[in-house]
Amino acid sequence: MDNKINDTSVIQKLIGIKQDHSKSQDWWDELNKEEIESINRALKNIEEEKVHSHESVKKLYEKYL
Repeated sequence: MDNKINDTSVIQKLIGIKQDHSKSQDWWDELNKEEIESINRALKNIEEEKVHSHESVKKLYEKYL
């Protein structure tokens, strides 16, 4: 079985994708201090099972929607 790509347009596209990806930053690095703290609080709430299901929240607030 031949595992080679002979279509240069496909090869160029793959090279472009790789270069674009290597230039991109991780979205986490763009968050400010408050956003990171908020995410960490949410993760702690999940660990401590201080969360509500989507269905229970929907039921609670359906009269406002």
